[in-house]
Amino acid sequence: MSKEISAQFAPGSALAAVPAARGSVWLRSGGIVLAGSAFAALCAHVALPLYFTPVPLSLTPFAVLLLGLLLSPRLAAATLGAYLVEGALGLPVFAPTPAVPGLTHLMGPTGGYLLAYPLAAALIAFLVRRTGRGFAPAFLSAATGSLVILACGAVWLAALTHVSVQSVFTLAILPFLPGDALKVAAAAALAAGWVRLRHRPD
Repeated sequence: MSKEISAQFAPGSALAAVPAARGSVWLRSGGIVLAGSAFAALCAHVALPLYFTPVPLSLTPFAVLLLGLLLSPRLAAATLGAYLVEGALGLPVFAPTPAVPGLTHLMGPTGGYLLAYPLAAALIAFLVRRTGRGFAPAFLSAATGSLVILACGAVWLAALTHVSVQSVFTLAILPFLPGDALKVAAAAALAAGWVRLRHRPD
């Protein structure tokens, strides 16, 4: 009996491999979160200020859409959550316009968009896994996430500025619709292409 128990916990046994496998999964997930948040930060610095609205044009939503399409719901939310934590701690991961550091940036006019990122990414990941992996399902899933980001951003800006619904629509949604449509299409095309590449027979 003692020999059997010793054999179960031997370095090469299946039970001994469980902690190593879990450690490997955690390490891989941590690497994905860090890489994904770095990708979002890189996209955030591709930003263009607009003179008529406090919200700049930015590539960050594209990163959110693509990460949502490629990752699991939990991992997508964790990645964008890590991105927000990094920004709140003062790391230069947010768009440079408006030039407000750290947690103050999250409380500013773009706070609604930023805080919606983990939710939108998780929702996109959830939808695309239940509708299919082709371009059309990816496009619809990403479009839904994009609308969530715009809606949250508009509600936040309305609460912050106390302007009319029409003004909020003009400031927070309308200017970004054409660009967001392109981001949705690009993210869906890249995600669908990645899936085809992964499942291509050798």
